[in-house]
Amino acid sequence: MSEEGIHIKEFLFSFQENEAKYKQIYEQIKLLIETGQLMQNESIPSIRKLADTLGVSRNTTLTAYEQLVAEGYIRGETKKGYFVNPYEPIHLQSPAHQNKERTEPVSTIRIDFRAGAVDSDHFPLKLWRKYANQELKKETAYTYGELQGELALRQQIATYLLQSRGVKVDAGEIIIGSGTQQLLLYLSLLLKGKFDSIFLENPGYNGAHTVFSMQQFHIHPLTVTDQGFQLDELTEQARLVYVTPSHHFPYGVSMPVQQRLALVKWAANDGYIIEDDYDSEFRYTQKPFPALASIDRERVIYLGTFSKSFLPSIRLSYMVLPKSLAREYQEKFSVMEQTASSLHQQTMAQFMKMGEWDKHIRKMRLVYKRKMILTVTQLRLHFGSRITIIGEQSGLYVLVRVHTDQSEQWLIDEANRNGLKVYPTSPYFFSSAEEPLLQLGFSKLTFEEIEEGIKLLKKAWGFF
Repeated sequence: MSEEGIHIKEFLFSFQENEAKYKQIYEQIKLLIETGQLMQNESIPSIRKLADTLGVSRNTTLTAYEQLVAEGYIRGETKKGYFVNPYEPIHLQSPAHQNKERTEPVSTIRIDFRAGAVDSDHFPLKLWRKYANQELKKETAYTYGELQGELALRQQIATYLLQSRGVKVDAGEIIIGSGTQQLLLYLSLLLKGKFDSIFLENPGYNGAHTVFSMQQFHIHPLTVTDQGFQLDELTEQARLVYVTPSHHFPYGVSMPVQQRLALVKWAANDGYIIEDDYDSEFRYTQKPFPALASIDRERVIYLGTFSKSFLPSIRLSYMVLPKSLAREYQEKFSVMEQTASSLHQQTMAQFMKMGEWDKHIRKMRLVYKRKMILTVTQLRLHFGSRITIIGEQSGLYVLVRVHTDQSEQWLIDEANRNGLKVYPTSPYFFSSAEEPLLQLGFSKLTFEEIEEGIKLLKKAWGFF
């Protein structure tokens, strides 16, 4: 028997009608190589021999072999035939194992207290689709868009910031991006030559900590408690600080005007304040506080986003730079492509221009206020003094400090076993908290889900 004939039996199989024959031959040989049934330097049948054996044309076999050669599985040697190349599998799973993984349930979660999700029942889908369809008919929908972001949207943001946050800004000072972290990354690159240290809130947004750590900034903690900011910790160790003054993340406290003025004064000596105003629209007891950027435009870098107030998946955030930094950004980042969808930018610009943005915010403020009241009421009803609720004045979530000897992870696991998903706050702290502190978002949940979820939480944490 010839050397190639040894392996003819390996290729005897029935062809499936719904797939090209050359592809099935290619897949069969590839599988034999990957599973070690065809070893390094072993010969495989000639094109003619395999074609005759399988009852197909030589072109069919040739096409399969050409694909295997192109991918490096086999090689052809002149006047000798085809041979198997070296192959070392990294990790293989049998088809049966793969199918088993696909059929297993991915989750048993019934109610997800995720913070930052939006209420889909009240999302203005028809209006958004209408404006998106209008933009699709324009030539601008078929281009890469402007590097700094679409001018139409930057103009609308400038108008909105003046009216709602008291920030007077030119459209040329606004940078559009696909998320707050992406803008923080650009900002860290812009500031890296001027600063090597930064104050970050403790606890605070871990996404900012990740970005500045990646850029090798020295991180100094700025303590925040559920009673407020400890600005006396600001020293000359750094002249750069990142804060969430209107609605601290995660505690929810707001910085009073005295501290705002003191912070601006601290930054006046060649420093900068990065003000992340991520959800200031949703304050339920008073009007939103004025932004730090309304006090000082030269020392404050302002960040805003549409993710919390509108829709996370459109990936639209923005950054307002002082004039000097805006010019420097335009010089240094002139070759960087815009990362946010120009179609979504143009659609949002039209949405805002037609007054729909303001209507949406007013409506959602009422919806979320009702959900906040229900969440707090139900927590107090079922847990009483066994918990402390933090941050009920604004935002899309509350913090629940649980007075127990159990750990944060234990509380999360027990909730999970009862079909609930609640979220830790430990990633936001530089060190562990004394008592477990959990984050419960309510924005996406219905009123019925909020009531049921809190009842189930009481059942889950049965040690009460």
